[in-house]
Amino acid sequence: MLVMSEIGVALAGLGTVGRGVLRNLERNCDLIEHRCGHIFPVRAAAVRNMEKYADFQDKGVKLTTDPLSLAERDDVQIVVELMGGEHPALELAENTMKAGKAFVTANKALLASHGAHLMHLARKYSVPFCFEASVAGGIPILKALREGLVANHISSITGIVNGTCNYILSSMSDEGMGFEEALLEAQRLGFAEAEPSLDIDGFDAMHKAIILAALAYGAWPNPGEVYVRGIRSIEVADVRFAAQLGYSIKLLAVIKRADAGKVELHVQPNLVHNSHLLSSVSGSFNALVIEGDVVGQTVFTGRGAGADPTASAVIADLVEASRNMKLPHEHLPTVCCESQALTLPYEETCSAHYLRFTVLDKPGTLAKIAGILAAHAIGISSALQPGQSEGAEEEYVPLILIVHVARQRSLIKALSEIEKSGVTRGGAAFYRVAHFPGENS
Repeated sequence: MLVMSEIGVALAGLGTVGRGVLRNLERNCDLIEHRCGHIFPVRAAAVRNMEKYADFQDKGVKLTTDPLSLAERDDVQIVVELMGGEHPALELAENTMKAGKAFVTANKALLASHGAHLMHLARKYSVPFCFEASVAGGIPILKALREGLVANHISSITGIVNGTCNYILSSMSDEGMGFEEALLEAQRLGFAEAEPSLDIDGFDAMHKAIILAALAYGAWPNPGEVYVRGIRSIEVADVRFAAQLGYSIKLLAVIKRADAGKVELHVQPNLVHNSHLLSSVSGSFNALVIEGDVVGQTVFTGRGAGADPTASAVIADLVEASRNMKLPHEHLPTVCCESQALTLPYEETCSAHYLRFTVLDKPGTLAKIAGILAAHAIGISSALQPGQSEGAEEEYVPLILIVHVARQRSLIKALSEIEKSGVTRGGAAFYRVAHFPGENS
């Protein structure tokens, strides 16, 4: 007969995800017990306002406004951090590990800035350190990297890892909304925060990309060296022109193995061809494409945020931690992840690009632009010259080009020369065109 044992849990944070963890631990208690042989009573929680959560005390959850005190409780073996931000999350992680207890977190900002340090502490104190919920919500992507793909050299990871941005871009594409209108709709439906900068400016996706890179390549990129560009400046005209050329615009995190042991890592809008499955990932869903030398290409998709998908990942971490609490070192990732990665400078990266100019409507304009691009070894693969936009000045028209793969440094120089040439009004709108293994260049 299977004998169940109790493993006490403390939650630092009882927001949307914290309540989701409590609700799903209770709802699927029998299933979890049957599958792992443990029950996980939540014995304490740290909150900002105890009166707001007073009803939780009736469920046996002791409340405190001091998150650091959770690590000191004798009836708690696993501390789950769901507060967000770097402080006091970092201090709670340190105190928990020093106390010999397991630490579970969904905090991607904490990991992106302090992951190497926390990995070191987990190894030093031989405690489980789990963070599946920090990337892509309910998609078990980190477990896949650590275990399922352990036999592979990972050549690249490309993914949609921010549901807020994907919802906004889907609304712009499917409904013809402008950015501001789509953002307001996302906020109304709860897909975007009241203060959405972390999401729409790309930094949430960057934090997740750093974690993925660390597990794929065994070292942590410096956040200050990662190129980040959000979706705030995307115009509905570019969404429409991209569609005419057979593409969708998606915010992608791109992680690649580069030469000399470096990692190429950037987050920015990309045109994804409609023939690729990432193009069809809509709404708040996430999706990742991983290329390994043994397995080839694998694809993961699912809901990337929300109370229940994230709670699913947190509970999976509780189970993993419980299995490894008595097995020193067995809980650690298959790569050490305690060192700093060298990031390839963004200007050295290469890609095809979408370019949109506002140009003088007269003979020779396209030839002049093509000549400047050619001088920088940049060829044109396709062009689109829509008719005059309603209300636009008669002498100016849009010109859209897709150019072949070029180094970023060369493209920026070419665009600067074109802007100074006198045939355009203002600078160009430009976005990378995503390329996936197996596709024609």
